[in-house]
Amino acid sequence: MRLLRADVGGATYRNCMRILHTSDWHIGRSFHGHSTLDALSGVLGALVAQVRDNGVDLVVVAGDVFDSAAPSAACYPVLSRTLADLADAGARVVVTSGNHDSAARLGFQSALLRDDITVLTDPAGVGTPVTVDDEHGPVHVYGIPYLEPAIVRHQWPGVELRSQAQTMAHALDLVRDDLAERGGRSLVVAHCFAAGVESTPGVEREIRQGGLDVVPLSAFDGPDYVALGHIHGRQQLSERVRYAGAPVHYSFGEAGKPRGSWLVDLDAEGLSSVTWLDLPVPRPLATLRGRLDELLTDERFDGHRQHWVRAEYTDPTPQPDPMRRLQERFPWCATVAHQPAGARLDDGEGYARRVRAARDDAEIIDAFLTHVREGEGASPAERDLIREILDERTVAEARA
Repeated sequence: MRLLRADVGGATYRNCMRILHTSDWHIGRSFHGHSTLDALSGVLGALVAQVRDNGVDLVVVAGDVFDSAAPSAACYPVLSRTLADLADAGARVVVTSGNHDSAARLGFQSALLRDDITVLTDPAGVGTPVTVDDEHGPVHVYGIPYLEPAIVRHQWPGVELRSQAQTMAHALDLVRDDLAERGGRSLVVAHCFAAGVESTPGVEREIRQGGLDVVPLSAFDGPDYVALGHIHGRQQLSERVRYAGAPVHYSFGEAGKPRGSWLVDLDAEGLSSVTWLDLPVPRPLATLRGRLDELLTDERFDGHRQHWVRAEYTDPTPQPDPMRRLQERFPWCATVAHQPAGARLDDGEGYARRVRAARDDAEIIDAFLTHVREGEGASPAERDLIREILDERTVAEARA
């Protein structure tokens, strides 16, 4: 428990427990084929500094510690070093597993860790807290590992668990039942889709079917604070229910979304305040759009040379070797897309109509070019060439 300086005058002090909420480290995840281990290691080092600089008593990591169920050997030292550094900075650490993690592998690692580091992966432990005390009494930390209904329903026979929403609701009922007996302040750490979140397309891999597995906000009633993981951008669903997001950007869809953690204060009465702490962004993300020659030469793009770049070139036709050419100017160009200016979306019906309406082979070819060029048909010079070739074919067929 830390002594925290009040905001007014800096002369008075108040007592509270200080908690850092982080999640979705995804150790081992790549960014368009590039390793993120070094960048993530640096950001997690900054997270350790946040703990030290802000006098944090407890760090909670809300799932998706690893990016896959079988992480490479290089991923384990990043995790073990970071957890040890957090504990050395003076914090108790509680980690839960997410849908990306292998509960078995993460759970095995927990047996090798120190007493001040707890990794929770076993569904059987839901409803049994890790308790941390301060001068105001206990704070009960209820870690809920990711619960796949088909895998965990045997854990609670007689309870209908067909969706993750039902499973999470049951787990939180167990938390409330236990808390009613213990009393004191409480914190839930979980990994799920909660109602009202905005996900990033292509980033958060689905852990729901339709709307059935969206956990309603009311399911989280009771605890003083709910630290959620799975969504990669920070989100506040209520004053006491929040997502911290991932510590680094893993998709261009996350560009512009801040990276950081929530600093949570619990005083004698419960939740006192929540503050956002920014983490550094190792390499900013930028989407650049224009004709290819503009992207390669225009001075307005000079500031993006050291950024991760998604290039969208708008030339009417595909250009040769765009990635190599762009990487000469932007070494960290990760993706290139041809998106012609004014292109119209075509579901195939428009192409079919143009082919049916064509009066001759030249118009069929023009319909094809319009389709594959997303709206740009044959140029006058191309039409002349097409007509010349078709005329030669007609003459050759006539002589045959």
